[in-house]
Amino acid sequence: MPPMSVWLWPVVAAWAIPGAGHFLLKRTGRGLLLFSCVILMFLLGLSMSGMMFSPEKGTDYLTTLINYGGFVSDLAAGGIYVLSMMFGYSQPDMPGDVHDYGTKFLVTAGLLNILAMVDAFEIATGKKD
Repeated sequence: MPPMSVWLWPVVAAWAIPGAGHFLLKRTGRGLLLFSCVILMFLLGLSMSGMMFSPEKGTDYLTTLINYGGFVSDLAAGGIYVLSMMFGYSQPDMPGDVHDYGTKFLVTAGLLNILAMVDAFEIATGKKD
């Protein structure tokens, strides 16, 4: 395993700004693709009034797991999540297909950014080309 100084900054950059870790590693095409996909998915989720999860305990274990998992996935979107919360984005969980799809887009943007962070880690450590 390479020293932490080799892979830490690309992974932190990949979390803060989707695709930035790849830009640091001179993979601009991949970085631009990841940036545009994560940002577009997140913005589509916001435009559909998707709900942001919060880490709260539910009435049963499954609800608690969904709330915490959704929160971690939302948080994994990085800086755009932090900005949306700073500017007061807060939608309640409402019935309806559009809102449900918006919530799924927000969560999926974070999950895609986790994959981007793992990819930046593997490129930085030399496990991947």
